[in-house]
Amino acid sequence: MAKQFKPETLCVQAGWTPKKGEPRVLPIYQSTTFKYDTSEQMARLFDLEDSGYFYTRLQNPTNDAVAAKIAALEGGVAAMLTSSGQAANFYAIFNICQAGDHFVCSSAIYGGTFNLFGVTMKKLGIDVTFVHPDASEEEISAAFQPNTKALFGETISNPSLEVLDIEKFARIAHSHGVPLIVDNTFPTPINCRPFEWGADIIVHSTTKYMDGHATSVGGCIVDSGNFDWDAHADKFPGLCTPDESYHGLTYTKAFGKGAYITKATAQLMRDLGSIQSPQNSFLLNLGLETLHLRMPQHCRNAQKVAEYLSKNEKVAWVNYCGLPDNKYYALAQKYMPNGSCGVISFGLKGGRDVSIKFMDSLEFIAIVTHVADARSCVLHPASHTHRQLSDEQLMEAGVRPDLIRLSVGIENADDIIADIEQALNA
Repeated sequence: MAKQFKPETLCVQAGWTPKKGEPRVLPIYQSTTFKYDTSEQMARLFDLEDSGYFYTRLQNPTNDAVAAKIAALEGGVAAMLTSSGQAANFYAIFNICQAGDHFVCSSAIYGGTFNLFGVTMKKLGIDVTFVHPDASEEEISAAFQPNTKALFGETISNPSLEVLDIEKFARIAHSHGVPLIVDNTFPTPINCRPFEWGADIIVHSTTKYMDGHATSVGGCIVDSGNFDWDAHADKFPGLCTPDESYHGLTYTKAFGKGAYITKATAQLMRDLGSIQSPQNSFLLNLGLETLHLRMPQHCRNAQKVAEYLSKNEKVAWVNYCGLPDNKYYALAQKYMPNGSCGVISFGLKGGRDVSIKFMDSLEFIAIVTHVADARSCVLHPASHTHRQLSDEQLMEAGVRPDLIRLSVGIENADDIIADIEQALNA
């Protein structure tokens, strides 16, 4: 799908272009395997000499169409769907890091990612240094080591809602000859396009706004095609030297700008298998078709709710980058002039116990371990998603013990505010 189309058109049209007599709606290719006429045809697929489908663990037409739509929305050259956002984060790093390597990461990231990078990946011999995203370029640069292979951050951090200075992070990464990997889950490409600000690889939890209806867990990795792996070949032997598991094929030589995603598919998906099911991809695609309609409504509602909370005397603090007095307001205006996302964090006077009483008093705003779908929902990270962290770690991850994460849905804003008001009064 041509790049000249605007995002709204890409949401509806990209990825699947039916030919004469084919289904207008993307079909679900609910098949594990695909037929060929000769042994030679199959052999060429296994040698990566031909492109095609032979086993859904590697590639599936439904998944590829949806990945192509997300790549088009982000302005990337290629993308790969995964079974979850966590799988996308893991693959994005593991595709260029191996035992003995190191990467640098913003400390203001989703608790599950913090644990994946800080605990589980260390068991694989891949080390990480966490840096505060607001630190100076000199401080962040000081965390780099000779074996550093990537810099990672979230455009809007979950749940602390810190806005990443993408250009600053890109400058630092590129000065050290490594790619910037950005998780763009919260703003989505409708509100933020990190590749335009220097990011090299984008990851998503498609579970959130992209699906938009809380039906399907999934993830995606998108490659900009802009990072020159061969210019730093000594750092990235997996991409720039022969892969013995594919008869000595070198990904950068064989696939050019498609090298990174091809390696992630042909090697990591082959061996680890965290694929998205075609059924879930189909549901994700339905969500993507209305993403450009839902995101502005989430943002409009969240803005109204944030303004209401900021004026309420029972509220101790509100964090939403759409408020002019927010410390990230200027950065948000730069990177997301049309709005950020529908997620707000705030604290109530009286701390943790009052927060829990408030949440238990809500009527239609539900307590769920989820965020960023059509329905308004709420969570207390210190008691729920981040309960494995100490108070010190909570503060390092930007999660205050009294923090309430409110995901504002696409209902009527007055009804959302009325539910909050009655719960505050209770």
